[in-house]
Amino acid sequence: MRTALYSVHKGLGALFTDFAGWEMPVRYGSELAEHRAVRETAGLFDLSHMGEIEVTGAQAANALDHALVGRLSAVKPGRARYSMMCTPSGGVVDDLVVYRLEDEKYLVVANAGNAPTVAAELTARAQGFAAQVTDRSADVALIAVQGPRAVDVVGAVTDADLAGLKYYASVPATVKGHDVLLARTGYTGEDGFELYVPAAEAPEVWHLLAEAGQPYGLVPAGLACRDTLRLEAGMPLYGNELSTERSPFEANLGRVVKFDKPDFVGKAGLEGRREPSEVLVGLRGGGRRAPRHGYRVLSGDEPVGEVTSGALSPTLGHPVAMAYVPVALSGPGTGLSVDIRGRVEPVEVVALPFYQRTATS
Repeated sequence: MRTALYSVHKGLGALFTDFAGWEMPVRYGSELAEHRAVRETAGLFDLSHMGEIEVTGAQAANALDHALVGRLSAVKPGRARYSMMCTPSGGVVDDLVVYRLEDEKYLVVANAGNAPTVAAELTARAQGFAAQVTDRSADVALIAVQGPRAVDVVGAVTDADLAGLKYYASVPATVKGHDVLLARTGYTGEDGFELYVPAAEAPEVWHLLAEAGQPYGLVPAGLACRDTLRLEAGMPLYGNELSTERSPFEANLGRVVKFDKPDFVGKAGLEGRREPSEVLVGLRGGGRRAPRHGYRVLSGDEPVGEVTSGALSPTLGHPVAMAYVPVALSGPGTGLSVDIRGRVEPVEVVALPFYQRTATS
């Protein structure tokens, strides 16, 4: 599958990769330069492979309270919340961002590979409620501007009140005559915005943002740097840190589960998983060899866990990784090691995130 921006990426000389069945730009030039641009100036991303699912109706809030682990009825119009859909046994089907656009209208944003499953599950779980589930993914493109200069870039093409737009909030806006949903959300650890755009208008909106961003150092950015950015920010990736085999509690995301609401799918299963035997931790290496997904974590000579994501951090200059390890070995400062292609490298458990932007950046 290709997004509405495929021809734009092709014209920019992007290198493509298959991601969840989508042909997506992995990089345009140097992924290191793209990563640094997002940390220092701004990057422009195509995220149109994500799924957008509307839930509307008089009982849309009740349906989502039942379908997801959070209390979405408590979200005010114009705000968003990070949540999860779980299996009856408490495994994670997908992690989601849910926007309440109006009293009776929500937008659920799902990961690309899970979007059809989430849409089908929402439809099934909304049965019995006065709510309608509509998959809008094919009609909506998603463009993100992320980085310290994102507010300058977006501010140059819209008259929306960006200063008044809080983190995890959204507002209807126009970009040079194009109607968009403008959200202050992102997946990089930087300030930034995500723009939900009619798919047919996405190339024009992309070009407007790219042109407006030239004075601020904006560059097109691919999935490779998006992965290292989110890893530095300690943000989980479905299929790596999250899966139907893992619960929110194992991923240290138990805060998103709200037991103090009427029965919801997964409630009983999650009750029994509040005290996991393994948890997700951050690992810091001291050399240049980075742990990667699937590498074994060792305590002495004994395998005790597995790396879920890892890379040489472009921002910090040393290897970082996330891994599941036993609770007894999860305390910051714990010394472990990772088998990196037959060579054992020492690592230290550290608190997440690895990187956190300062208030001034």
